Amino acid sequence: MADWFAKLKADFILNFIEKDRWKYLTTGLVNTLKITLVACLLGIVLGVIVAIIRSTWDKNKETMRHGVGRFFLKLGNGICQIYLTVIRGTPVVVQLMIMFFVIFASSKNGPAVAMLAFGINSGAYVAEIIRSGIMSTDNGQFEAGRSLGFNYVQTMWYIVIPQALKSVLPALANEFIVLLKETSVAGYVAIRDLTKGGDIIRGVTYSPLMPLIAVALIYLVMVMFFTWLVGKLERRLRNSDH
Repeated sequence: MADWFAKLKADFILNFIEKDRWKYLTTGLVNTLKITLVACLLGIVLGVIVAIIRSTWDKNKETMRHGVGRFFLKLGNGICQIYLTVIRGTPVVVQLMIMFFVIFASSKNGPAVAMLAFGINSGAYVAEIIRSGIMSTDNGQFEAGRSLGFNYVQTMWYIVIPQALKSVLPALANEFIVLLKETSVAGYVAIRDLTKGGDIIRGVTYSPLMPLIAVALIYLVMVMFFTWLVGKLERRLRNSDH
């Protein structure tokens, strides 16, 4: 037992204490959180736009008169469907590599490219979450907006979207947690995220267990923390409905 403890202590010192190798993990953690936060915000903005276009078409395609407005709305809906099909149907790591090695091959800012790639990927899932919230909103809310003198856009922005966001907020929070774990593939394009930090330590010390366990534990703690926050959010939303 004493020998095992001594070996464990030696491995810990080798992997994290010597030459301040623990800084690889802290630097990687900061990059992971930055990429996740910006990508999440971008995904929400993109998701809201796509959700509005798709839900507007679904709600009005039967009653809209043929004209320029209907044509552009139908075209926008078609583009959104292609976007959703392609993004949701291909692996995020492939999308990341295409963005980094093909579309932005001349760029030296890896984290910014990763933020954009993960944001576009997240937007496809956020769009369907928000669209489900909009479609579940009672049509009477649209009628109430019209009775207040709002046009369709104003009704959607001031009445429908806030209600839809409230109903899907827990799902959006869970999407943030999923996105946090998905960013672990950022190392494929040489970004020093948390997983890459552990990989760098492993490559220097030739000790795979300790760095990988450390990375896994950090992710686990973050996911447990954000899951706890989502649980509190859900309880608060349920209490506000009473």
